[in-house]
Amino acid sequence: MRSSSPYSAPVFAGMFAAMFVFIFLLHAPLLQLPYFWDEAGYYVPAARDILLTGSLIPHTTVSNAHPPLVLAWLALCWKVFGYAPLVTRSAMLLVAALSLLGVFRLAEHVANMRVAIGATACTALYPVFFAQSSLAQVDLAAAGFIFWGLTAYLQDRVLAAAIWFSLAALSKETAILVPMGLAGWEFLGLLLKHKSGWHGLWLSRGENQESAAPTARRIVTLLMPLLPLVLWYSYHYTRTGYVFGNPEFFRYNVAATLNPIRFLLALGMRLWQTFGYLHLWVLTLAMLLAMFLPPHVENGTPRPRIGIPVQMVFLVIAVTYAVAMALVGGAVLARYMLPVIPLVIIVAISTLWRRLSFWQAAVAFVALAFVAALFWNPPYGFSPEDNLAYRDYVLLHESGERYLDARYPMARTLTAWPASDELTRPWLGYVTQPMRVVRIENFSLDEVVSAADFRSHFEVALIFSTKYEPSRSLLDHWSRWVEWKTRFFGFHRDLPPAAAARILGGKIVFSEARGGQWIAVIEMERVEEARASRVGSESSLAIH
Repeated sequence: MRSSSPYSAPVFAGMFAAMFVFIFLLHAPLLQLPYFWDEAGYYVPAARDILLTGSLIPHTTVSNAHPPLVLAWLALCWKVFGYAPLVTRSAMLLVAALSLLGVFRLAEHVANMRVAIGATACTALYPVFFAQSSLAQVDLAAAGFIFWGLTAYLQDRVLAAAIWFSLAALSKETAILVPMGLAGWEFLGLLLKHKSGWHGLWLSRGENQESAAPTARRIVTLLMPLLPLVLWYSYHYTRTGYVFGNPEFFRYNVAATLNPIRFLLALGMRLWQTFGYLHLWVLTLAMLLAMFLPPHVENGTPRPRIGIPVQMVFLVIAVTYAVAMALVGGAVLARYMLPVIPLVIIVAISTLWRRLSFWQAAVAFVALAFVAALFWNPPYGFSPEDNLAYRDYVLLHESGERYLDARYPMARTLTAWPASDELTRPWLGYVTQPMRVVRIENFSLDEVVSAADFRSHFEVALIFSTKYEPSRSLLDHWSRWVEWKTRFFGFHRDLPPAAAARILGGKIVFSEARGGQWIAVIEMERVEEARASRVGSESSLAIH
């Protein structure tokens, strides 16, 4: 393991520029898309509030208490270059390029240049990382700062590590898990690593084994990122009266998740997201099979592996994140595991390099599997933000809402979030003027039947698939799994457009489908009758 960077600042700048140009070109067809899901629902409105008012506390949306670093970055870019999706997505791609450079630097430090190139390429192409790279959300930024902080920590530059980890925590509060987990690991090392059989699990830093002072200083330094996070939450409390986001946000993400059955289910989902999700299983399987082979001998010497102490650090981070993200978070989103997945990729690519003479071909096959997962939706439910399904969603909503904007600009529209925000906020990029909205939670049978009881309150309905579900899901034949999903993870089935139209008493005037997702506009029958009456009145006036 190398102790210092072999690169000068100009070399790093050149690598960063090359990575940015590479991912910018890959994302070029996506850069003009309007904002998607949580972008539209929280992050873009919150960043826009910073731009327009300078307030770090959003007022056009309910505050979730997320730290403001990434949002302030977006506001700065809009201030300099103008408010537009192209500026937003380019700003996020700059963050993604910095994150990829962090992956490269970390992999090169713990392994070698060849492993670093393979791991960085696979990370860039992994569907969740790729999709998040241009979305105005915060998890990828936090992960990127974590990779830089982890490299500094492994080099025993703990003050630099504390700065990077502080930036990560100010991007997304859950990033504090990494320095806290490492501090706990260092503390455990104080107790065990000098005992027989245990010392090989911790990093050797050439310290005097009789002194605990260096380790104690590292622990204190690793806890430093708590300070800016505490200051942010204190400021948030003084401005809003609550610490961890609004009460509903806290209930959904913390209070409602503390159930033993839900924890075990969520933990299983987190492990799947870490090792199997969206063709990650291809890489995991290749790594496990390679473990049965002896190390490849090069110039009479077996290729080295990543050191056990480094692998233990990676394991500590992975376990900390998996357990914590299973305990909290109402939605078990794959993007929450972005700080962990590149670590798995680095270890797996290193294993392939160490044990396979044709390791380049194996890495190329994994990269192709990741590319395929970008375009091919899996045979199980997943979030559209995890691959290019999000593009299908945006294009569908562009079509449906432009249809509404052109033909029913003054109508009251029944719909659900996030379309309710898309219709009322023209600056999100979907409509030209605000529309009046009647909002329901989703398009399940119960919600649609309830909406039918007050159909006089709206003239049209915009309904769409609020969740992606394959026509034949692998686990949905197991009724207990469906019951658990419904109880613990908010699962529901959206009514198809024809059924919703019958219940609401209207007719479908627009519908479109893409890749398993759909959208439709339903016109209530009385709108048609009113138009006919108006036409009849106009004809009568013309005759007289």
